[in-house]
Amino acid sequence: MARRDSIMTKPKDSRGAFKRLLNFLGPFRYLILFVAILSVISNLLSLWGPNLAGSAINEAAAGKGKVNFDRVYAYAFRMFLCYIFASVLTIIINITMVRISKRVAFNMRQSVFEKLMRLPVGFFDRNQAGDIISRVSYDIDVISTCMATDIVSILTSVVTVIGSLFMMISISLPLSAVALITIPASVMYTTRMRKITQPRFVKRSKSYGTMNGFVEEMLSGQKTILAYAHEDAVDDRFDAINKGAADAYYDADSIGVTIGPTMGFINNICLSLIAFFGSVLYMQHAITLGSISSFVLYSRKFSGPINEVANIINELFSALAAAERVFALLDQEEELSDLPDARDLTDITGNVHLDHVAFGYTPERTIIHDLSLQAEAGKLIAIVGPTGAGKTTIINLLMRFYDVDSGRILVDQSDIRTLTRKSLRSAYEMVLQDTWVFRGTIFENIAYGKENAEMDEVVAAAKAAHIHPFIMRLPDGYETILAEEGGNISKGQKQLLTIARAMLSSRHDNSHMLILDEATSNVDTSTERAIQSAMRDLMRDKTCFVIAHRLSTIQHADLILVVNQGDVVEQGTHAELMAARGFYYSLYRAQFE
Repeated sequence: MARRDSIMTKPKDSRGAFKRLLNFLGPFRYLILFVAILSVISNLLSLWGPNLAGSAINEAAAGKGKVNFDRVYAYAFRMFLCYIFASVLTIIINITMVRISKRVAFNMRQSVFEKLMRLPVGFFDRNQAGDIISRVSYDIDVISTCMATDIVSILTSVVTVIGSLFMMISISLPLSAVALITIPASVMYTTRMRKITQPRFVKRSKSYGTMNGFVEEMLSGQKTILAYAHEDAVDDRFDAINKGAADAYYDADSIGVTIGPTMGFINNICLSLIAFFGSVLYMQHAITLGSISSFVLYSRKFSGPINEVANIINELFSALAAAERVFALLDQEEELSDLPDARDLTDITGNVHLDHVAFGYTPERTIIHDLSLQAEAGKLIAIVGPTGAGKTTIINLLMRFYDVDSGRILVDQSDIRTLTRKSLRSAYEMVLQDTWVFRGTIFENIAYGKENAEMDEVVAAAKAAHIHPFIMRLPDGYETILAEEGGNISKGQKQLLTIARAMLSSRHDNSHMLILDEATSNVDTSTERAIQSAMRDLMRDKTCFVIAHRLSTIQHADLILVVNQGDVVEQGTHAELMAARGFYYSLYRAQFE
């Protein structure tokens, strides 16, 4: 198989990722417009507060010992109302943005999952399951959190900065010029820090994907780890991967967390300058005490959003890094589309012909060199050979999980590349060595082979597969819940369930070809013999391809193909191959003598 690679290792197009995130927000543009309007109103109310505070101070200072408290109270009450209404609007804004972000996350996960269903098998051979899961869960969660909080912060910041600047200019143009001195420094600093931190956040997301992939692999192989007493070795490997993830997290955040305090320092310098020059102007009677108070409050509101952006810049960079990983998955090449004139495979006879087929999972490594075989309709073709000879690869090519590099595969005289994949694959029944069961009842797992299957049909299939007695011994029978990946039953029982599923499916569909890839490798010999008759019923009148290591199970095959290093080195019946005393004869003697 091809080497497993990560989908992406470094940032490529953060601006493009941001634009694509906006596309996901498109369906909610009216809600976002509503949020923007509320944000403007909320911030205008908040901006009115300092003006009222300055008016109250001026009223108190102008009294010269006789303060009109009624007017002071009136200004204070208006300020109180402004902040109350602003807070209520902010709550509405935050709730609305949380709902939008969750819907965006839902749509994004739906798009990613639908994409995964359209990707070729080779993609899953190259990428760790844990890394893919990390993109579906962790990375999209990061994006969702950013949308729920940071978009509101950005909207608020824009309105607050513009409004505060306008009010500052209206109070004092000289002090406004002083306040703006530090803006270029802030902009240059944040631009520089973005270039430093963005690659580190990408590395952090990638390291979490690697860690998730390792954990997923180790959990699935827990029994093997315990059997070989490799717990310490696995712990050491996890420690190294975990340390890499922790270091990547620290490397990103240790720099990111310095942005806020640094911006705060720049803003405090600005405040100090305002205090100094404001005092000078007051002494020259160029500004009132209340105006200075209002200006200071507005300067804090002006610098606050800049500082706020500095604080959320970590989350923005992290979200963009996560978005790049998600979009890198969405940009993967899908399984090649059927040809424009591809037709459905109908009126199936079941003649299969491989004509000088060559194939390799990677260009530099050819697995199948020059394979030709003829499988006549209704015949049983057994494929045997040592591990790694290319037996399962042949099945992948028959099902068109991969396309041949050269040569062709024909079904009923039609090149399978001219047929629709759906009709080709539905023409086969498959029982694989790698069993797949899902979390659900035993009934649901067997009924997966037929839509709207009735209980009596499921029971009949289970009896044919000799799994019915075991099911009835369970506390809830066919309603027993299987754990994830069937963790609460044995591998042999899982394999019998999949055989029952195939038997149920074969009784109602139009499949004329059958693939058995070590279908009974996990059951004991006595059980295997017991279900042979049921398997023969399953194979009756079908063109069958059987991969088997137990040569005793395929002695009755119409044709046995002996594969070694990607080539068919011998073919014939069991008797013919034994008489030839070649490679098959050596395999047989190795098993039985």
